[in-house]
Parts: sequence; structure tokens; C-alpha cells
Amino acid sequence: MSDSCITLASPSEATYTEKRSRFLAYAYPIDTVEEAMAHVQALRKRYYDARHVCFAYAIGYDGETFRAVDDGEPSGTAGRPILGQIRSHNLSFTLVCVVRYFGGIQLGAAGLGQAYKLAAAAALDAAETKERVVSADIIVDADYPDVDIVMRIARDCGAEIVAQDYGATSEQLTLRIRQGMATTLQERIQKIHTLRIVS
Repeated sequence: MSDSCITLASPSEATYTEKRSRFLAYAYPIDTVEEAMAHVQALRKRYYDARHVCFAYAIGYDGETFRAVDDGEPSGTAGRPILGQIRSHNLSFTLVCVVRYFGGIQLGAAGLGQAYKLAAAAALDAAETKERVVSADIIVDADYPDVDIVMRIARDCGAEIVAQDYGATSEQLTLRIRQGMATTLQERIQKIHTLRIVS
């Protein structure tokens, strides 16, 4: 499993028109399936008179949880092209919804797939992205004279000190580090015999 992925920094939107059909595309950063479905329901309510609200999402550091929904469009013409754009933009923890207002002219399956793809791409192209990192917390118990050693190791490994609890003779430091570097940090700490990893 990867310990980082790219997601959206904030929501974005775009509009695409093809033969008088209007495609309103919305892209959102999300954490859960429930959050994705809440956005979908909100758009269905807002655009209650639209014929289709199609969507796709990918969740997880490898995009392993995903779904593509055609919402009444011919099978494979909406959800899959939208999901394809999330993947081709190398995104996860991302939802894209495309609301379609029919313009009276049939687009055909190929034209429809292309329109959903371009609408989704436009919303994602308009978005700012950011890296999302899986982190691990390591709690270290250090006698007061050794606290500086822990801080130096943390700094060298790129860990952040997120909590410090002071005891009578020692201090517990909670170090947060990206998952991929956690083992290196633990090994460095274990080499100092006076330091103790609590969890």
C-alpha cells in the first residue's frame, strides 16, 4: 500500500455543453463513501429538474474503494468515463458528479461517453491538488536528560512532535511521521538503550 496519494485541495466545478445538452460537473475532496453520497444527494436536491446526476468516486491511498454510477444513462456511458478521469488525474479521496440537462438532441453512446469524460476532466483541471500522507504515531518515553536526543532523531527523520507529557522522572513524546518512514524512526530510537517505545 502506498503511504501517500494526491487529492483535491478544495471543491471545483465546470460546465460543458454538447448539442444543447448541458453538463454541470462538480469535483469534491472526500474521506468516506457516506460523505460522497451526501454530496450526490445535495446535488439531486439542488438540480431536482435535471434528468441525470451521474458520478464516480475513488477512496483509499491506492483508490481501492471506487464506484461509478450511470444514473439512467446507457450502461458505461457516464460513470465509467468520470471514474476514468479521476484515475487519469491520479487522484483518490475524490468524488466527481456530473448533472445533465438534456438539450433535445440524442448524442449516441460514444458522444455521451465523450461528453461526460470532458465535463469531468474540466472540473478536475480547474481543481487545485495536494498530497495526502498516511501518518503513524510513535510514543517514546525518555528520561529528561535524553529528551534532546529524541528531538534530534525526530528532526532527522522528518517527524513532528505532536504531544509531550511530563512525568516525575521522564517525558513521553508523541512523534508523528509518514508511514513509510516509521520503521526507520523506530530503529533509530531503539539503538539508544535509555529510550523506550511505548506504542
